[in-house]
Amino acid sequence: MTAEQTVPTQGRRSPLAEVPEEIAGHGLLAGRKVVVTAAAGTGIGFASARRALLEGADVLVSDWHERRLGETADKLHAEFGDQVVAQAVCNVQQTSEVNELITSAAEQLGRIDILINNAGLGGETPVVDMDDDEWDRVIDITLNGTFRATRAALRYFRDAPHGGVIVNNASVLGWRAQHSQSHYAAAKAGVMALTRCAAIEAAEYGVRINAVAPSIARHPFLAKVTSEELLADLASREAYGRAAEVWEIAATIAMLASDYTTYLTGEVVSISSQRA
Repeated sequence: MTAEQTVPTQGRRSPLAEVPEEIAGHGLLAGRKVVVTAAAGTGIGFASARRALLEGADVLVSDWHERRLGETADKLHAEFGDQVVAQAVCNVQQTSEVNELITSAAEQLGRIDILINNAGLGGETPVVDMDDDEWDRVIDITLNGTFRATRAALRYFRDAPHGGVIVNNASVLGWRAQHSQSHYAAAKAGVMALTRCAAIEAAEYGVRINAVAPSIARHPFLAKVTSEELLADLASREAYGRAAEVWEIAATIAMLASDYTTYLTGEVVSISSQRA
């Protein structure tokens, strides 16, 4: 062994710390009809809608915030034209709105092939300081909202002459502990359990259900609900020494929605560079 080979690598900056350029589309979702919840803004939902478009899909974007949704749809339409079929205001806390989302999406898109469940809400509050309203709101949007959309989509797929795919957005906090995140972690752990159990039921309809569990992806909205100090600390713990780009999360979602994962269901894929 040479002297160069014996130099310890601990503390070195990983070549993967450099943010890569976003990869081009490869037609993974060509001709597919995709619905994305919570797509407004600059987060994973927007990135997932854009990645689906890059991969050749027609997309309907949805969110509860009408103005931001309109801005998002306009931005995507400017880049992708008529691939952005429509937009739909939907509050995932309301069963009637979620059911209408799936019904109207099927009409506007012609059919639904893929649902990306992205809606979620976090925050930082210790259990001792948390009131019922905050707990209930995070659970209702993040877990119950995913359930409502999954249920509506499965009812559609059950009666449709084709199968489908559902990809849920979970989090590594569904597995690990983090201070002041009990409500969010509980909700994301529930999303993971929902993914596993619903996938078993959905198999008879020809539907695959999987989830992604990002560790940390930096985007402006996250900075509004999480301190900069915490974000920097979490990013520094990653093996690459950086947070993920939202397009890196979206690329994995596209893979799970594609025919590259036809034998994968009920799984939660961690998108993380964390050390073991």
